[in-house]
Amino acid sequence: MATKIRLQRGGRKGYAFYSIVVADARAPRDGKFTEKIGTYNPNTNPATVDLNFERALYWVEVGAQPTDTARNILSKEGVYLMKHLRGGVRKGAFDEAAAQKKFDAWKALKVKGAEAVRESEAKSKKDAYNKELEAEKRINEAIAKKVAEKKAAKAEEEAQKAAEAETPAEETPAEA
Repeated sequence: MATKIRLQRGGRKGYAFYSIVVADARAPRDGKFTEKIGTYNPNTNPATVDLNFERALYWVEVGAQPTDTARNILSKEGVYLMKHLRGGVRKGAFDEAAAQKKFDAWKALKVKGAEAVRESEAKSKKDAYNKELEAEKRINEAIAKKVAEKKAAKAEEEAQKAAEAETPAEETPAEA
C-alpha cells in the first residue's frame, strides 16, 4: 500500500484548518486515513503546527511520501533533519548523542529566530501605535487651539457688546 502524508481540510469556509494525516494514496483528500500525526493552522501569524514528532519521523523513515505542503511543514519542524542525522548514525559517522546534540542546537537556533521575528513584529506594532497616538494628539491639540481661539473671539465680542451697553448712547436726531 502506497502511503502519503498529507493535509486533510477542516474548518469553515474561508477559515481553513488542516489535520496532518497518513493515508493510502488512493483515498480521497478528506476521506479515510491511517493515522493522524498533527494539525496545521495557517490562520495564525506565524502558522501554528502541532506535530507528533516521533510518529512523523517513523512514517517518513518507513517510506511514506509527503505532499509538497506536508514536506515543507515536516522540514520546518525538523523531521527530515532528524532522519538525515539518524542515517549518519547508522553509517557510523557519529553516535546517537552527537546527532541529538546537533538536532537540539538546530532547534534552539530555530526557536531563537522565531522569537526574534515575534519581538520585531511586536515592536513594529507598538511603534505604529505610538506614531498614530502622536498624530492623534497633534490633531487634538490643533482642534483645542481652534476652539480656544473661537471662545476668545466670542468672549471679546461679548465684552465689546457689554462695553457698548454701558456707555450712554448718543441721542439720535429722530429722538430730539
